[in-house]
Formats: sequence, structure tokens, C-alpha cells
Amino acid sequence: MTRESIRWKKTQYRLFRMVSIGTVSDTLSRSYDIIDSAVLIVNLAASFMLTFESLRSSCGTLLHFAESATVLFFAIDYVLRILTAECLFPQEKRAGAIWKFITSGAGIVDLLSFLPFYLPFFFPAGATVFRMFRVARIFRLFRINAYYDSMNVITSVLSDKKQQLLSSVFIIMILMLASSLCMYSVEHEAQPEVFRNAFSGLWWASSTLLTVGYGDIYPITTTGKILGMLITFLGVGMVAIPTGIISAGFVEHYSRIKRLGEYGFETDMHFVEIKLAGTDSWTGRTIEELGLPGSLVITLIIRDGESVMPEPGLKLANGDRLIIASESLRTGSGIALKEVILKKNHPWNGEFIKDLDISRQSDVVLVKRNGRSVIPRGDVVLCEGDRVLLYSRRSSKPERGSDYEKGVSIDNDI
Repeated sequence: MTRESIRWKKTQYRLFRMVSIGTVSDTLSRSYDIIDSAVLIVNLAASFMLTFESLRSSCGTLLHFAESATVLFFAIDYVLRILTAECLFPQEKRAGAIWKFITSGAGIVDLLSFLPFYLPFFFPAGATVFRMFRVARIFRLFRINAYYDSMNVITSVLSDKKQQLLSSVFIIMILMLASSLCMYSVEHEAQPEVFRNAFSGLWWASSTLLTVGYGDIYPITTTGKILGMLITFLGVGMVAIPTGIISAGFVEHYSRIKRLGEYGFETDMHFVEIKLAGTDSWTGRTIEELGLPGSLVITLIIRDGESVMPEPGLKLANGDRLIIASESLRTGSGIALKEVILKKNHPWNGEFIKDLDISRQSDVVLVKRNGRSVIPRGDVVLCEGDRVLLYSRRSSKPERGSDYEKGVSIDNDI
């Protein structure tokens, strides 16, 4: 791979992180998300205000400019997403990845968000039809839905309950079809100009079952009125089924989040960050070759400012920052780690470690000095600014709910 191709791959991946849903820590990606949302809102607001004749006459030029500028942004965004399609579908080749994006639901919505705006310039005869397709840009609002967890709950619930919702909609469609045929059979002879065919009955059934009716079609015979009342009562129960399914889905979703939060508290994890140097034994080895204990997990690798998932075959490199997680200590004897920061008047300043007046249940396990670790030998003299880490053992069982029972406590002594 040439240097130019490597540079393009890095640029392509950076563009992909920018146009994709970013994280708060990535300033460029987060800024692009905010700009994309703001442009979409401006575009929809301008399209809405252009429907008012008074606003068109007073500030139509400004509104048309806002619409043109925002649609141009949508076009540029679409091009960027095509250029980075390989990152979105890494298992596909370049042509396959581009085609997969273009034919995806998001790709079609992105295309329709700007293409109908420019088509009238080439095909003036179809301007009215193209204008109708501009409504598709409103579906870009679903991308905003993905930026926020609270709004994303709706999508999660609908996805989890899609089978039940489809079943309830199928039942409603059968009820509507049966109601339309029954009402047509009863009312056709009494008012043939109203109930002309089964479709007229279907319109009456849908407006009655799903709303309170529009009043343009209604039964006039006694049998038709009785049948209409029965269908109305039945329809109230049938239409309430999807509402109940969605409501139950919300309750289950929030209950699951609460349980996960409780489990997370019960199985508390501790994290440590390690930066590899060229001389470290882990450098150049894959994660599966490290032989870490089962309670120790590499949760994230930060390489050149980018987050890398810790796959077993990934080879560690010089400069990698490893985020390692471990379960908290669980023992009845009580173990505490205490960090002591030596200030100017601390009595340990100038003392040998072997001469420190500390409990026999405590040991100095580490000394941090000017950002470097010092092995705590007995002849090491402590200085102002040192950070001393003490390991303490408690023979008596701590009270339930104490800091020692939870595992590790870190204190700062001035």
C-alpha cells in the first residue's frame, strides 16, 4: 500500500467518524452532528413558511436562499457518505459498499432530500411531481432521533414489539374489510349513491374504527345503524391493542434499564489506564497471547487518538493506551487502598519508608514522584509532593454497607 493510499484511508476514516453519529469526546464529529441537525431544522422551517403567501411576499428571497443552501448541504453530506461507504460496510468492496449504501433506507432518504430540488432544472414538466418528493427530507429527522438516547427509546420499543404490532394491525385490517362488506350489503340498496361499492364501505369502516367518523358516509337503515354501533364498540377495543402493546413496551424497556443499573452496582468494576512503551513485554503481542486472568478484561484501546475495539487477534503497538477493567475486591477481611499526598508540613517529609509510624496491617505499595513510579524500598526518603499508596488489611469483618465491604476506597490526606 502506497503512502498516498494510506493517507487517503486515514482521511476517509476521519470523514466517516465526522458524518456518522459521533461521541461527545470527538469535537469535530459532535460539531457536525449539531450542524446537520440545525440545517435540517432550518430547511423544514423554510419549506413550511414558504407555503404562506404573506411570508413569501415579504421574505421569500431569504427563505428560498435558506432552502437552497440547506439542500446543497444535504447534497455534500450525501457525497461524503458515498466516499466513506467502505468504512460503513468494511466487509464489502468499494463498489459493493457504495451500492449497499445507495440502496439502503438511509441512503434513499438522503438522496430524496436533495435530488427533487434540482430535477426541475433539467425536467421542468415534472416540477409538481418532484416538489411532492421533497417531503421525503422530513425523514432525515430520524437521524436526530439516533443522537439522543431518550428519543431512541421509541425506536427500540417499536423494534422489540414489531411482531405484536404487525399482528394487531393485521387483525384491524381484517375487521375493517369485514365491516366494509357487511355495511355495503346492508346499505347499498337504501343509498346506492353513497355505498356504491365495497371501497365506499371500507372508507366508512376506516373512518369509524380509527376516528369518530367524518359524517360524509353513515348508515340510514335500522340494521345499518345497529351494525354500525357494534362495529364502533368493537373498533374501540381493537384499535386500543397497539396502544397497549407500545405502553407495555415502554414499561419493559425502563424496567430493563433499571435492572441493568442495579446489576451494574452489584458487580462494580474498577478501571485502570496503561500506556505501552516499546520495551514493554506486551508490545507486539496479540491480546489473546497475553494470558490475562478471567477477572481482568481489556475494554478499550486508544491508538493515535482513535478508539480501537480489543479483538483477540489485535496486535498491541508502542504508544497504545489500554483501558483495563477488573471486578472490585470481594473479601470479608476488609481491604483498603489509601493515597496520601505529602504537602509541605506533612510529618512524613524527609523520612525513610522503613521509619514511618504506620500500622503493622499497612504497607507502602507504591510511591509516585513527578509522574514516575518509585519502588517503595525501606531506604527511600519521602519528599514533598510524593503520592504514597498504602495497602491496609482489616482483621475484623466490616459493617454491612461500609466502604471496605464494597471493595476499594481511595482517600486523600493533606
